[in-house]
Amino acid sequence: MSARTAEPRRPQSLISLRSPAEEPQHKENLTTVQSSAAVPSVTLYRLAAVAGVGSALILVVNAAKRSALIATTDLTQLLAPVAEILALGLVVGLFLAFGRRAGLFGISAFVINFVALASLVGVEVVINLVFSKLPLTTIIELRAGPLGLALVVSSFLFLLGTLAFVISLVVARGVPRIPLALYFIGAVPIALRAFVPEWALDLGLVTLAAAIAWLGGWLWMRASITSR
Repeated sequence: MSARTAEPRRPQSLISLRSPAEEPQHKENLTTVQSSAAVPSVTLYRLAAVAGVGSALILVVNAAKRSALIATTDLTQLLAPVAEILALGLVVGLFLAFGRRAGLFGISAFVINFVALASLVGVEVVINLVFSKLPLTTIIELRAGPLGLALVVSSFLFLLGTLAFVISLVVARGVPRIPLALYFIGAVPIALRAFVPEWALDLGLVTLAAAIAWLGGWLWMRASITSR
């Protein structure tokens, strides 16, 4: 008797074990997961856009208050620091949507800008809620001490952080450059408020408000596309 050599069976791949009826279902489930993951991103970007528009409106109120177009009240004084808090939301949204594409530089620029904006919240609190209740002589004495140094450092950090963040968004591409340029131009007199005339500071506030509103509206319209 001649022995018949049996051929070894090749193991079937996982793909071949899947029936044709299961493949469309698998693709449908994958699409559903991707769609559900995109929804929080759209919501996040649109919340960031709303925060940006809110920040712009408060900046306009600040400029109108400083120009005596509207009365200075406790409400307007309390609103002043909220502009920077809301701007933080827009900065986070722009970074997550575009800024992180710039790699390590984008991350570093975002961190510097975030810290700078957070420090400006304290500056606005001091200027609008503390200095406004003190006599001029006391303010001069406080500025001559460590508080004055802290205000200068915060202003310089804001200028540096804004420039770095704008450059990172330009490098990452995708964000319109005109509002980015206006964003930096408006930030310059705000950072140098101790050295510029009042009209320059007011103009800077309005310019920055226009840039932030533009970026916020643009991010709202691009939210669904950016999340894909």
